[in-house]
Amino acid sequence: MQPTRHSILTTALLALSLAGCASTGLNEGRELIAAGQTEAGIARLRTSLAEEPDNIEIKAYYHTQRERLTSNLLTQAQQDLDASRFDAAEVTLRKALVLHPENPRAGMLLSNLVTARQHEQTLQTANQALASHPAESEQAARLILAQAPGHAGALALLQQIQAARTADELNPRELGAAYRKPITLEFRDATLRNVFDMIARQSGINFIFDKDVRLDTKATLFARNTPIVDAVDMLLMTGQLSKKVVNANTLLIYPDLPQKQKQYQELLVKSFYLGNADAKSTMAMLRTLIKARDLYVDERLNLLVMRDTPEAIRLAEKIIAVQDLAEPEVMLDVEVLEVKRGRLLDLGIQYPNQFSLLNLPPATTSTIGQGGVVTNTTPPASVLTVESLKNIAASQIAISPVPTVNFRKDDSDVNILANPRIRVKNREKAKIHIGDKVPVITSNTTATGVISESVSYLDVGLKLDVEPSVLMRDDVQIKVGLEVSNIVREIRSNSGTLTYQIGTRNASTTLRLKDGETQVLAGLISDEDRSTASRIPGLGDLPLLGRLFSNQRDERSKTEIVLLITPRVLRSDATRQPALTEFRGGTENAIGGGLVPAPFVVGTELVLPSQLVQPDGIPVTPPLLPAPQTPPPTDTPD
Repeated sequence: MQPTRHSILTTALLALSLAGCASTGLNEGRELIAAGQTEAGIARLRTSLAEEPDNIEIKAYYHTQRERLTSNLLTQAQQDLDASRFDAAEVTLRKALVLHPENPRAGMLLSNLVTARQHEQTLQTANQALASHPAESEQAARLILAQAPGHAGALALLQQIQAARTADELNPRELGAAYRKPITLEFRDATLRNVFDMIARQSGINFIFDKDVRLDTKATLFARNTPIVDAVDMLLMTGQLSKKVVNANTLLIYPDLPQKQKQYQELLVKSFYLGNADAKSTMAMLRTLIKARDLYVDERLNLLVMRDTPEAIRLAEKIIAVQDLAEPEVMLDVEVLEVKRGRLLDLGIQYPNQFSLLNLPPATTSTIGQGGVVTNTTPPASVLTVESLKNIAASQIAISPVPTVNFRKDDSDVNILANPRIRVKNREKAKIHIGDKVPVITSNTTATGVISESVSYLDVGLKLDVEPSVLMRDDVQIKVGLEVSNIVREIRSNSGTLTYQIGTRNASTTLRLKDGETQVLAGLISDEDRSTASRIPGLGDLPLLGRLFSNQRDERSKTEIVLLITPRVLRSDATRQPALTEFRGGTENAIGGGLVPAPFVVGTELVLPSQLVQPDGIPVTPPLLPAPQTPPPTDTPD
């Protein structure tokens, strides 16, 4: 028996010592981690766990801390990789692998580090060669993106290349600056062939004609000191012709007809990412205003894609810039103040006003029936008989209420303040409810006798509904609905159903305020004045002395609701300049087309408005002069 006890004691001491060692290792690991020595702390915990692998506390703490610390290191390493801090990323990843050698993400990031360094070197070379060899730079950027689709540097380089290329593609082809020099042309009833031949010889412009252009058509043109380009536009406008710039010194001339426009006019594709306007309504507007040809809407991205002439695209940009505006928002500072004032005066002596008899003895009543039979009956206890009054004792007489002396005076001033701030979108409703939801139980009894109950909730307290509308010049129109309610008393029906009597005060109005202006709504007043008295008849009516034989209760309560509301415009429609809301829209046949300044007719000559100026540089509108009797000489080549 003695050896058995010794072995049990030895086992217990060994278990306590092991538990103490395990506890020491856990505490040391915690202290090291708290001191910032994460690697040493994890190593100490790992050693303790190897000594006692079944210890749940050490195992849970070790795995939790290892995962947390490793996750933080990997997050930092990813940030360093994204910022191209490769040396710092490598150091961080090495630390993570020391803490958690089996972590798959750490090994993957470390293996990708070499590739990232190669990509960075390739990207630097591509940036240096961008100016001289853009095609090679683009190929290098696409190679990097093929291996790392989300590489920020390669994406930025590719966007830069595409932006430069897009600018060259979108810029309309124009004649060289040399063709802005002035020229003088004087033709009367000359064929178009001769006119264009003269312009070509004097300016050096090459003309290519569509097969449907009738070069034998007669034209009359008088233009003095007019830029070559403007003179050509004047000639085309009067001959119902149109042009297309082929290169810096070549023009293609074709009839200004719809089928020819489709054949020669270049179209652009523009994507409008709308931030505020609805894409479908914008598409309908463009179809109506500029007769847009091809439109497509992507509702998922709120994207509108348009394919039309460059002039129509530019006009659509202006229209959408006016429409695609953020809805105004308003911050409403609301302050609701409920002021309660109460006065109570309860003074006097409350005398008993009733008495009652307790435990009346039953009285027997004798009655003589038919045949002279005497019957003794006992009346109900609630019936007071003369017989029962004979044996009333003093202990059976009770008076109520107990006489009391009242000396009470209460003064109360209560302010209940609610100060919510609401941010609401233009022409949207916002609601505030500060109070309680009172349950109302309704019982329904079916024909079979089954009783079912349903619960509905009644809002009691402060309810405020506002709907702002931001107007011009930061004016705000606000529809306000205010309701203040409270439970006056509970009412229980004969069936036991509990209902409530609700007292309410409400106001509804529409305000127009300036930004930051405060409006006060007051006057929702509830004023109650009650006076009750309990007097002994006769004695209580005596002057002065009557106060000794009466009890007087005077109660007055006054409640007022005050609402202060201040709108603050957070985002409003800026005052639009005429340049943004009014612009040229082209002609009926050429939507958004650039307009050539209309020439004035002086005699039979066509003169541009830019030629008509006073000596001080102020342009003038010349009068219509009669045609000369002798026609001016013409310079018509053979």
